[in-house]
Amino acid sequence: MRITHVVSGEDHVTNTGVQVELFEALGAAPPAFAHFSLLVGAEGEALSKRLGSLSISQLRDEGFEPLAVVSHIAKLGSSDPIEAAPSLESLVGGFDIGKYGRAPARYDPADLARLNAAVLHGLDYEGAQPRLQALGADLGEAFWLTVRQNLTRFDEVADWARVVRGPVEPLADDKAFLEAAAESLPEALDGESWRAWTEAVKQATGAKGRALFLPLRRALTGLDHGPDMGALLPLIGREKALKRLAGETA
Repeated sequence: MRITHVVSGEDHVTNTGVQVELFEALGAAPPAFAHFSLLVGAEGEALSKRLGSLSISQLRDEGFEPLAVVSHIAKLGSSDPIEAAPSLESLVGGFDIGKYGRAPARYDPADLARLNAAVLHGLDYEGAQPRLQALGADLGEAFWLTVRQNLTRFDEVADWARVVRGPVEPLADDKAFLEAAAESLPEALDGESWRAWTEAVKQATGAKGRALFLPLRRALTGLDHGPDMGALLPLIGREKALKRLAGETA
């Protein structure tokens, strides 16, 4: 059949010995044989093909990026670090079966989740735009570049689009503080507005650090965490910001 290379799992090493002897007994040159590490779970437990959680379709349904999956599986059991590859072509170019050891390779879902986030954080607007549009979350390049660092799955971008567009129910704990903040909000909002605004609020209220920044974030986004507020504030806009600072859902 003129097959030149055979790659199989480490558990077939003994079979390979028999096959080499058969080739030689028949007067034929054996193909080149190689073996890859068997996968085990994060704690060293055996993995079964029957585990639906490891199927490609299940990983897709859970929101894992194709490049994250192949970046993960391509490096398991090798001497290379497990990191997000810039492209499938780079994985192919760096492939060397000599880098793979014989010891079982541990499949850790946490590594895959980390790679998935890294792939999304490096995804440019051109690549993201069709998917943003499909989710009804295409608010432009500035929006994508602002929120992508906070994504672990792509579909989470819809939540951040809602934060920008509304309606958001603000978390307005200290009404007096937020009233003072509203009075200091600049007329025009740009990339420098957040710094100037928070400095003005600090001077007006005496609040600083977490006591200054967290109430503003909670009022404007309804959340305790999220993207850089300096970039997010202009996307929200002054009108919605004022309403949220006043405790209104907007």
